[in-house]
Amino acid sequence: LRQRDPDALGEMGGELSTEVNVHIFRQFIFFEHWRELRETANKVGIRIVGDMPIFVAHDSADVWTHPDLFQLNSDGMPSVVAGVPPDYFSPTGQLWGNPLYKWEEHKVTNYAWWKARFAALLEVVDIIRLDHFRGFESYWEIPADQKTAKKGRWVKAPGAELFNVLAEEYGKLPIIAEDLGLITKEVKRLRDGLHFPGMKILQFAFEGEEDNPYLPHRYPRNCLVYTGTHDNNTTRGWYATASKQVQEFCNRYLNSKGEDIAWDLIRAAWASTANLAIAPMQDFLRLGSEARMNTPSEPEGNWSWRLRSEDLTDKLAENILELHQLYGRTLQRSEHNGDG
Repeated sequence: LRQRDPDALGEMGGELSTEVNVHIFRQFIFFEHWRELRETANKVGIRIVGDMPIFVAHDSADVWTHPDLFQLNSDGMPSVVAGVPPDYFSPTGQLWGNPLYKWEEHKVTNYAWWKARFAALLEVVDIIRLDHFRGFESYWEIPADQKTAKKGRWVKAPGAELFNVLAEEYGKLPIIAEDLGLITKEVKRLRDGLHFPGMKILQFAFEGEEDNPYLPHRYPRNCLVYTGTHDNNTTRGWYATASKQVQEFCNRYLNSKGEDIAWDLIRAAWASTANLAIAPMQDFLRLGSEARMNTPSEPEGNWSWRLRSEDLTDKLAENILELHQLYGRTLQRSEHNGDG
């Protein structure tokens, strides 16, 4: 089966036909419901942003059916894996473990697999947040036998060539570049050459020097500002654990006492010149660390927070609407300016 012998696959396909058809039916129902949801959202001016991780899992349908497109050994196991070197989130780096692409094989097919991947996601979302964008310029290659991501090397990726092929297929690409982490001049050149908006994180703004690129007065228009992402603590949780120096700079910059820090950061994001501003619901609800979504490099205990319907009050809606009107981020303004 692992070597994809046609006879073995045919036999197993017969044995598992009932289980396979159950999954097909469930997926059919899900996508029917999702299509209705997306159409309803689009009718009232809401566009859905979906995430595309740069890599896929080893035990995924993609690696299973296209082993020739990935760096695998003769047993079908990864020879090298993905991750990032030590950074803000982890002193040993992040060992993701995903198999890496054989980019030369993708190029031979004129990136057919990538075309199919983008087509599938654009069937269900309107905008793609391209995760780990820097990996399309160069990626961190780690030997598969390593226990951490400290030992590895940077390897060049196709860069603009891939996106030019995709643009030929789909026209202007609705992409947000997740350009966090170790961003080099080459990565910035790739992002800006493709005119993809990058990301600014307010929780990163108050550490280091005055030329910190995450400070709102330094933003280009073509970017998105977040109070924090799914990988960050909530804003209240971040502020409570930040150093006194960071807290003091944050308070001075925002003209705040830190008593309502979540809304202070939301206001700063909405007041910035960034074309788009995003805040997690945990920040709108002023929640602390107990509502954190994800902690990078920790495999357990993540993604357990749930939004309750009773949290979505009329008062909250009024406050968010006022925020949009105050800082000119209503739908009418966005349509008039052609902004996102």
